[in-house]
Amino acid sequence: VIFTGLVAGTIYNWTNNNTTIGLGTNGIDSIPNFNAINTSNSPVTATIVITPSANGCIGSTTSYTYTVNPTPTVDSVSSQILCNNATTAPINFTGYVLGTTYSWVNSNTTIGLAASGTGNIASFTATNVTLLPISGTITLTISANGCIGNPFTFTITVQPTPLVDPISNQSICNGANSTAVIITGSTPGSVFNWTNSDTSIGLGASGVDSIPSYTGINNGATNVTSTITV
Repeated sequence: VIFTGLVAGTIYNWTNNNTTIGLGTNGIDSIPNFNAINTSNSPVTATIVITPSANGCIGSTTSYTYTVNPTPTVDSVSSQILCNNATTAPINFTGYVLGTTYSWVNSNTTIGLAASGTGNIASFTATNVTLLPISGTITLTISANGCIGNPFTFTITVQPTPLVDPISNQSICNGANSTAVIITGSTPGSVFNWTNSDTSIGLGASGVDSIPSYTGINNGATNVTSTITV
């Protein structure tokens, strides 16, 4: 700020009533460029009073203000990992600076969330119709009093619904060996837990991933059927 006036040779003495904005207490003639500072959660104001003098005479003071708005922030938001068709937790944005507003964009709408929005993100049903996990990156823009904070990002990852490939039924004779069953599915990394409804056939009550060959048992006079649930 360069002070000027009608009277030649005028000297301009200025004072600042709030040095927390980053400007010194006083000076003469001009106010240099300075980096404005506000570490609080609301705007701060400094009043600059200029007193002109020339030839031993003092003129009327003039004043103006600097208002420094704080940099808005957002409290950390946790990423979410969900299964297909699960309901997400609502996401409520909060921050240090009063009056902060939040707008967001989503990089992947196939997870079940819209491409953009303002304010909080309501609970929604996560979707994934693929065979692999998919993620949407949520980028948050933070603003308050015309100032923009640093963007914040987090992710919502949706896991696919695992599927099991069809398995053929088996019919074996008492004392014969069954065919080992290797359980497979379309989703990489799937774990297959199975249970057996009738252990009298010679197969254990439960297992994981594969069913080994076993010797079938039936000492009765009628067929015995067991249901394996994967």
